Amino acid sequence: MLRFDKPRHCATTLRVLARLLSYPDAELRAHLPEMRDALAAEAALPAARLAELDLLIAGIARRDDLDAEADYVQLFDSGRSASLYLFEHVHGDSRERGPAMIDLAKTYEEAGLYLAEGDLPDYLPTALEYASTQPAREARAFLAEMAHILSVIFSGLERRGSRYASVLGALLDLAGEKARAVELPADEPLDEAWEEPAAFDGCSVKGQARPGQAQPVHFVRHATN
Repeated sequence: MLRFDKPRHCATTLRVLARLLSYPDAELRAHLPEMRDALAAEAALPAARLAELDLLIAGIARRDDLDAEADYVQLFDSGRSASLYLFEHVHGDSRERGPAMIDLAKTYEEAGLYLAEGDLPDYLPTALEYASTQPAREARAFLAEMAHILSVIFSGLERRGSRYASVLGALLDLAGEKARAVELPADEPLDEAWEEPAAFDGCSVKGQARPGQAQPVHFVRHATN
């Protein structure tokens, strides 16, 4: 397990990882070289993990636009284990998801961040954008709270042989956890029932709305008088 006596600054790394997990449209692909350079410059991750992320970035860059987008949708929308909606791994479609989504949105609002209409607070890139605005120690604690969910997504991606697993591995590194595969149930379509495991222990951000199509991150700061 990784430990940091004094948490290293990782805001830029978190923003890059959030973007790497987002829909690989033309705008994202145009900035891949800068994203790779930003990861290297901040050096918040081990060299071996940075090398894995370089391979992911190179792989996305090599793909035809339509192929990269189709692969992304197939990877993240075809089964629960790789879902990027955190509470999909907590309560699935249970009635508890609504209050929990509100709680998480309030957490963002307390930091002065507001979601655009239609965006869901538990979308992992959104959560990472929020974490990137927090002091290093708080950001890592936030990641540590969801480490077991990150491990599930990591394992789902590993099972598919996807280089995107390196992004989840990087998040676990930042959380001070070891990236390792966990046992997963047989994958099932996203519209089937999901057994509720305990998650976000000690945190009142539970629940999930069913994921739909690829969702961009749209945090906005309210103007102050």
